[in-house]
Amino acid sequence: MGGPGALVARFEAPPTPWAAGHRGVDLAAAPGSDIRAAAPGVISFSGVVAGRPVVTVTHPASGTPPLRTTYLPVTGTVPVGTAVAAGQVIGQLAPGTGHCAGRDCLHWGLLRGERYLDPPALLGGGASRLLPLGRDR
Repeated sequence: MGGPGALVARFEAPPTPWAAGHRGVDLAAAPGSDIRAAAPGVISFSGVVAGRPVVTVTHPASGTPPLRTTYLPVTGTVPVGTAVAAGQVIGQLAPGTGHCAGRDCLHWGLLRGERYLDPPALLGGGASRLLPLGRDR
């Protein structure tokens, strides 16, 4: 997934675990699109949560507790317990689940334990900072 214009909604960390926020990013995609694992890991869940199909990949080599990526609405095509490579197809985007108002999208989440993180950080897409010219590094 990706490319120019693909980002529909950014990550917005909630101020407290129970508060409103956007616990992932939304990427524009058409129903039936192949969805690929963002990083190597193991399929740890593939099923329906709150009426929406979800796939979760646990990334064991990512620390303790390990990172987990979530993908919804995605109908999984890889059995739970299967090791997957970064970029491997793990399912297809399901149609009409109402996550993105008026459009189809993939909601991609990233967690460490129960804490939600900004998913692009998994790919090295952390925050950028501009420094004044001539500043020593």
